[in-house]
Amino acid sequence: MDILVKLAGTLLALAAIVAMGAPVVERLLMYHPTTSRVSPDEAGLDRVKEIEIATADGNVVLAWWSPPASGQPTLLYFHGNGGSLANRAERIRKYRDAGRGVFMMTYRGYGGSTGRPSERANVADALIAYDRLRAMGVPAGDIILYGESIGTGVAVQVAAERDVAGIILDAPYTSVVDVAAAIYPYLPARTLMRDRYETIRFLPRVKAPLLVVHGEADMLIPVEMGRAVYAAASEPKRLVTFPGAGHSDHGLFGSYDAIQAWIDELRASRHAPAVLPRPAQVRG
Repeated sequence: MDILVKLAGTLLALAAIVAMGAPVVERLLMYHPTTSRVSPDEAGLDRVKEIEIATADGNVVLAWWSPPASGQPTLLYFHGNGGSLANRAERIRKYRDAGRGVFMMTYRGYGGSTGRPSERANVADALIAYDRLRAMGVPAGDIILYGESIGTGVAVQVAAERDVAGIILDAPYTSVVDVAAAIYPYLPARTLMRDRYETIRFLPRVKAPLLVVHGEADMLIPVEMGRAVYAAASEPKRLVTFPGAGHSDHGLFGSYDAIQAWIDELRASRHAPAVLPRPAQVRG
C-alpha cells in the first residue's frame, strides 16, 4: 500500500510539474518571433510609417501604416506566428500599390515590440489597434480585417467586438487546440492549452461579409478547417481554395487577385442599391 501511495504521489508531482511548465512550452511551440526591430525603409517600403501603440499594461506594440488612396479601404492586418512585419513587406507593397491602406500590427515580443505574446494580449492589442485606426480618421466602413494563419483567430475576435466592412481569413483554423491536437497527438493539448483561439466559438457574433482563402495542400492547417470555418459563418461569405498551394504560398497561385477582386466587389456594393457580394464557393 505504501508503495502505491508513493507512486501516486510521484505521478501527481509529475503532473503538477507538467501543468506548471505547460504555458512555457505552449508559447515556445506556438510563437516563433523575429525579435529584431526593422524599419519600413530598411524593409524596402517607402511611404510606410512605423507607429508605436501603447498597451493597457505598459508595453509597446509596433505597427506599420500605409495610408489608403482616396476612396479606398484599409486592411487592418494580423499576421501569422512566425517572423514579424519585415517578413510581410511584399504583402504590404502589393496592397499599397493597389491603393489599399494597410495597418499591420505585430505582436508582443515580435519585431521590437515589448512583452510576451498570448491570445489575451494579442486580442487586447488588436482592439487597441482598431481604435487607433479609427482615431486616425478611418471610418469603420472602410476597415477590412485581414487575419493570416494564427492571426485569423485574432481577426475573428476583433470582428465580434467592432464594426468593420469585411473580414478576410487566410488559412483559418477551427481552433488552435484542434491544430495542436493534430500536430502533437502525444501531448494533452485539449487539457493544458491556455491560448485556444476558438474561432468557431466567436464566428456567430461576426456579421461582416467574409472571405476565406486556403491552400488545398496546406500541411499545417488543413483546408478542411478552412471549409469548416466557412460553413459555420453567416452570409454573405465566400470560400476560395487553391489546388497545389500550401500554407503561405497561395499568392503564387492567384490569391492576391481573388482577394483584390473581392475587395473591389465589397466596395462597389456600398455605392450601389444591390446587396453585398453574392455568396459563392469557388475552387480556384
